[in-house]
Amino acid sequence: MPPMPLSRLLLPFAAAYFISYFFRTANAVIGPELARELDLSAGDLGLLTGAYLLAFCLAQLPLGMLLDRFGARRVESALLLVAAAGAAAFALADGLPGLTAARAAIGLGVSACLMASFKAFSQWYPPDRQASLTGWMMTAGGLGALAATAPLEALLALAGWREIFWLLAAATLAAAAWLFFGIADAPAAAPAGEGFAAQWRGVRQVFASRHFWRFAPLGLTMTGGFMAVQGLWSTVWLMQVNGHTRAEAAGHLAAMNFAMLFTYVGIGLLATRLAHRGIPPVRLFATGVGLSMLMLALITGEALPWTHALWIAYGVCAGFGTLAYALTAAGFPPALAGRATTACNLLVFAGAFGAQWGMGLLVDLLTQLGRSPADALRIVFAALLAAQVAAGLWFVAAGRRRATTAD
Repeated sequence: MPPMPLSRLLLPFAAAYFISYFFRTANAVIGPELARELDLSAGDLGLLTGAYLLAFCLAQLPLGMLLDRFGARRVESALLLVAAAGAAAFALADGLPGLTAARAAIGLGVSACLMASFKAFSQWYPPDRQASLTGWMMTAGGLGALAATAPLEALLALAGWREIFWLLAAATLAAAAWLFFGIADAPAAAPAGEGFAAQWRGVRQVFASRHFWRFAPLGLTMTGGFMAVQGLWSTVWLMQVNGHTRAEAAGHLAAMNFAMLFTYVGIGLLATRLAHRGIPPVRLFATGVGLSMLMLALITGEALPWTHALWIAYGVCAGFGTLAYALTAAGFPPALAGRATTACNLLVFAGAFGAQWGMGLLVDLLTQLGRSPADALRIVFAALLAAQVAAGLWFVAAGRRRATTAD
């Protein structure tokens, strides 16, 4: 069977991932409004925002088995109905428990948006195109993150956050319909009759792989940590440490997310060509991850006064972390692609949830011990950076061990 036209396959998945990333990032802008209206502490806000990440994380292992068994189209369109219901419940909620439960439902509902696309791409297109396809999907996500910054800040002046979530519920329903009716099933699927035991053996195979564990710690600390910063703590840092207004902080976040688009578009356009010229995706990944840590160190140390430039550079470099998905999947056969990428995503979102909530709890603890909010944030960001550096050293050591074994 010839490949499905790329635009027909890519656009519905891209639209869903746009919405998913908007949901993920929106609390960075509406968080201060929620905290003011509902009298939330930093820990409360971290828990509320992180509920999305926790539900997303817990869904990943069963999601991988579902994708490999039933296919991307059916699984993602069904889950998007859950996300639409969660958005409606968020709009109706009047307290922290209701908002937290609704945000968890949203996280569960959009948990397949990226992984389903990777599964479909692995079935329709050859391995040498996967890094570029990853770049195009991340471009869609970056646009969603960008829309959830300054544009969302401007929209809040015209409509309340409840009305915005009603609009999001309708958009999510439309995305579900487009996916279900707009694309065909992939030509390859899991072996007929493959039961739970066989699928679980595939999961165990992924987690037993040294290849998987080379990338997993960086997914946990770097990609997950960046998501926690991007989705909540960037705005808090810019307001409490740098002294910016909420609108100015939203402008910084918009610039960072816009800059990430250049990384994603660059990966989409150039990754396959660079690989053919001897620059493999793993080298792009390692370089971007290392520079991302450097940018976070400069932000945390406040060594430079150009906050816009630092956050823009942070976004550009962190964007290369998404190559970990394609690099992880490349070490497994196509039949395990769904389970490999969702296992990677499990650790990414576990790290994002742990960082998002844990950073809030640690800020609360440090302020109770007498630290100013700005000093508490400096300590918390430094702890995140230390975890990322440790994971980076593990990645380098694992690569050297692999090269030695190959020799």
